[in-house]
Amino acid sequence: MPLLFASDDDRDLVRAERDVGAVFEALDLDLRSLAAVSNIFRAATAIRNHMENGVLAQHELSWSAFTALFVLRVWGDMDARSLAAEAGVTAATLTGVMKTLEGRGLLRRKADRADGRRILVSLTPRGRSVVGDLMPAFNRHESLVTQALTEPEQDDLARSLRTILRTIEAIDL
Repeated sequence: MPLLFASDDDRDLVRAERDVGAVFEALDLDLRSLAAVSNIFRAATAIRNHMENGVLAQHELSWSAFTALFVLRVWGDMDARSLAAEAGVTAATLTGVMKTLEGRGLLRRKADRADGRRILVSLTPRGRSVVGDLMPAFNRHESLVTQALTEPEQDDLARSLRTILRTIEAIDL
């Protein structure tokens, strides 16, 4: 059986979507939505793997670690709960990420004086430097990943994905 979802050929991906539809034709499924969400997931996974292997590995960073550093670099110091939400990880995942990054001298954690249960997180100068060093290469790879799209298509994709994010947030209320 050839790999279809893992194929780099668009015809195989379309065929895989048709195969899924055929297998589940007896069910009342919205196959367009299934294909859209499936493709979002596969694209996100492929991009994450590409970035981890092609860019982040040079600094021995996982996607989650880079995202936490990036969030702190852009928005500054914040409590761990907010950082987890902004980085899109669970509190438990962030705890492990922070321990590793703190051990490498890239971020600092300290208890909030007003609320000892709350942990405040900040970048160290070295952490700021790592993010600054990584961003040009990271962005070059973002450009590579989207190079087959025109600028209007990139704008449309970003807008469509923001719409999906807002929809998920509304559902999860």
